[in-house]
Amino acid sequence: MDTDLAARQLAELGNPHRLLAFRLLVKAGADGLSVGEIQEHLQIPGSTLSHHVSRLVWAGLVDQSREGRTLRCRANFAAMHGLIGFLADECCTGVTTTCAAPAAKIAAP
Repeated sequence: MDTDLAARQLAELGNPHRLLAFRLLVKAGADGLSVGEIQEHLQIPGSTLSHHVSRLVWAGLVDQSREGRTLRCRANFAAMHGLIGFLADECCTGVTTTCAAPAAKIAAP
């Protein structure tokens, strides 16, 4: 994944409504949800939801398909895994001496 694509995807997920919609679609799995179902879960106006979903589609994080009169949305799991991989790719490759989490503080007696 290139940096420009990762930045675009992260920017779109930086909006709370889009992040909630994307996480909902991830939770829904491969079957996805109709736009109406997403709207029911998130309780936001249809026009607002349409805008947010279109931004997720533009970023490549969501795929849409038409089933009759229903527009079904699905998380693009390959894109999600690609983004996560991009973020973790170079963990512990030498910029710092360690990648270990800081030791937990122990309460004094």
